[in-house]
Amino acid sequence: MLRLFRESTAGLGEMTVIALASDHAGYALKCVLAGELAAAGHDVRDLGPFGDASVDYSDYGHRLGAAIAAGEAGYGIAICGSGIGISIAANRHPGVRAALCTSGLMARLARQHNDANVLALGARIIGVDVARDCVAQFLSTAFEGGRHAARVAKLDPVILKDAAA
Repeated sequence: MLRLFRESTAGLGEMTVIALASDHAGYALKCVLAGELAAAGHDVRDLGPFGDASVDYSDYGHRLGAAIAAGEAGYGIAICGSGIGISIAANRHPGVRAALCTSGLMARLARQHNDANVLALGARIIGVDVARDCVAQFLSTAFEGGRHAARVAKLDPVILKDAAA
């Protein structure tokens, strides 16, 4: 698996810091992925938690979203039980495009068509092997741009506000 993560940087561009955050349900999966990414040479920032005691997914989703919005990390991986709550929290931050993925294909399309910068995973929904595939596809896929660029630009709250007027 290390080979896959080493070779999976085509979609990252220059910013290769990857921030990871989870809640208690995603803690074990976060540890596996963080360890494998670090061993493959990625600059990994673990934003917590640092144990499996019960915590609120929203707190860690906000930590991850804030890190992406502040430019402290170029990409993020957010993990909770379903992946839903932590992705909602991360998406509250400007410039964050968190995509909940349950397959490698979804992760690839999230990068290719939506320029997602946060991969959200549900630890109770997918297993470690599927999570690894999602991460590999997410990291190895570049944003396609073209017709997708204008669509992604409409996700900006300012543009959205103007479009509603």
